[in-house]
Amino acid sequence: MDALDYLDDLDPDDPRTESQQIANKLRAAILTRKLQPGDKLPSQPELAARYGVARETVKAALRVLAGERLIVSRQGSGTFVRAQTERPVGLRPHVEAAFERNHVSIDFAGFGSETLRNTLSEVLDKVRAGRLTPESIAVRIMVSDMAVPMALPCRADTGKDDPDVRKRQARITRRAIESIVDEVQELADLGLVKSATAQVRVHGVAPVFKLYILNNEEAFFGFYPVVEHSVSINGEAVPIYDPMGKDATLFQYSVSAEDDTSTASEYVSQARTWFDSLWNTIAQEYARD
Repeated sequence: MDALDYLDDLDPDDPRTESQQIANKLRAAILTRKLQPGDKLPSQPELAARYGVARETVKAALRVLAGERLIVSRQGSGTFVRAQTERPVGLRPHVEAAFERNHVSIDFAGFGSETLRNTLSEVLDKVRAGRLTPESIAVRIMVSDMAVPMALPCRADTGKDDPDVRKRQARITRRAIESIVDEVQELADLGLVKSATAQVRVHGVAPVFKLYILNNEEAFFGFYPVVEHSVSINGEAVPIYDPMGKDATLFQYSVSAEDDTSTASEYVSQARTWFDSLWNTIAQEYARD
């Protein structure tokens, strides 16, 4: 089966323009999940050849879908189905696409960085196998400092900060961070990339949201729902209020190749500004063991 067979032919009797028909067929493929969030669309030349039209006609169709926030163009990589409200598991295709560039940058701000670790591990495996070949990788991680009193996580029975609750989270965070830093550094040590760095800083702000910025072109933002559950601390079941990362729905914002003044482009710009402002002011170097 040809890769474009899921797209029906144009109807010569349809009163709509060729670009409108192409937009409709791509939209239908996206909404019926023949094209999944994160999937790469056929190239403009492929679509032009498929329908026997000029590339300008294809561009007009893609502009319609971009305006509807169904697709996003990444310079040098192609056009992809946008993940409007993907959960964290849907982040991996976008991270993998970011690693198709020569120079990769990933900024993360959040709670424990476990989702980032799980996502990066799969992608870095492909770098080790030679399936992805970036020249440089720069990861910055900024998390809440569990060594200082926090509003969250806290005991649910008292609603107050508890050092033991924070120590538990600090252990979880450390495992994730150590794994990320070691795996990224290993790529440089093995000579698989020219440059690979993973920097970590902490701050005293309680975790209420997570933010990923990929290659300074895409931002994924999600609020942490606060849930009550029991955890084992020193052999005792302790009820805590916990920001739950696995329940955070991510919203995607992308810099538009056609319009750098769009709301999404402005969001990415402001996200970068916010991250850098915290990184360069109150965030402190993370102390590794």
